[in-house]
Amino acid sequence: MSGNLPSIQDRAIVPGQPPPWGILGTVGRLAILAPFGAPSVRGNSVTVERVTRGLREHGADLQVWDTSAAGEAAIAQGVEAYRPALVHAFHAYRTGPLALRLARRLEVPLVVTLTGTDANCDLLDPERAPVVRRVLEGAAAITAFHASIVEHVAAVLPDTRARFVVVPQSVRFAAGTPFDLGARWPLPADRLLFAFPAGIRAVKAPRMPLEPLDRLAVAEPRLRLVYVGPVIDPEEAEALRRELASRPWARHLGVVPHAQMASLLGQADVVLNCSVSEGGMANAVLEALALERAVLASAIPGNRALVEDEVTGLLFRDARELGVQAERLVRDPGLRARLGRAGRTLFEREFPVERELNGYTAVYDRLVPVVSA
Repeated sequence: MSGNLPSIQDRAIVPGQPPPWGILGTVGRLAILAPFGAPSVRGNSVTVERVTRGLREHGADLQVWDTSAAGEAAIAQGVEAYRPALVHAFHAYRTGPLALRLARRLEVPLVVTLTGTDANCDLLDPERAPVVRRVLEGAAAITAFHASIVEHVAAVLPDTRARFVVVPQSVRFAAGTPFDLGARWPLPADRLLFAFPAGIRAVKAPRMPLEPLDRLAVAEPRLRLVYVGPVIDPEEAEALRRELASRPWARHLGVVPHAQMASLLGQADVVLNCSVSEGGMANAVLEALALERAVLASAIPGNRALVEDEVTGLLFRDARELGVQAERLVRDPGLRARLGRAGRTLFEREFPVERELNGYTAVYDRLVPVVSA
């Protein structure tokens, strides 16, 4: 069972005073276009919420437009009336085309933050690739979460390399209410809980761990697997539902508010990621490291950006290796604890929230002359 967790809470912000990490500069108004906004718990929404909240605490004057909640005409009218000094699109395919048109119309720089879907799917899709290419060609700066994404995209679009900036993600948990797991799924007191935090869609491979864990669940009746996340692909969700029907040791709980995710992940012994691709680093994996949880992840570039095999987590290349590594974690609480501590140390050293905020602020300051606050 999981023990006491290290505290990961918001740093104190005193009204009327600079935030603890200081103000790096004021560049004028920022228009942020996001593919999804709160209360969505998708990774894009979590990232945008964390970054924009921190930027506001830096002193930034910004406004966010959720392209899933309003039409292009309404967003365009709002952005034009706002008169930003810079437009920042999170997600090249979903928000980039509108952001590019607005930036050109307003004659201001465009910043594009690439997602995993942009780099690993849309850029290679015959129908979507021209859209992504056009957006990236028109961007004054492109940000990626890890250098592996830069190399991947630059191999396809060499001219983008000079405009890339790597801004690693971070983690920030707002003070939230505890998640009452027992009320949603009564579990034995001595359970060994694997958590699978992700939206249900094919790229996350949610059914992959079921067969490898079948044998382990028989040998270890304490084993439980909990899925948390929204249904994004109904067909994949239905396939998962059919698989779970015959496995009482596994359950999908659906959407959990992000404010409760620290509490939920803190109740897990292992956090599982089976993704086929990631956008440089998965929010859920980074959150697991920050919370000192053992991580078991697929050996893809996006996960290897965070997980060093046998040091900050365990990696697997196929279902057989997943089963072997899972059994090791189930049998060895010392291994889980060692990996968790190393992951927490990595997070504190390499991915503090200040680094993420400083990265975006530096991009803005480079593109827009700094004005006096």
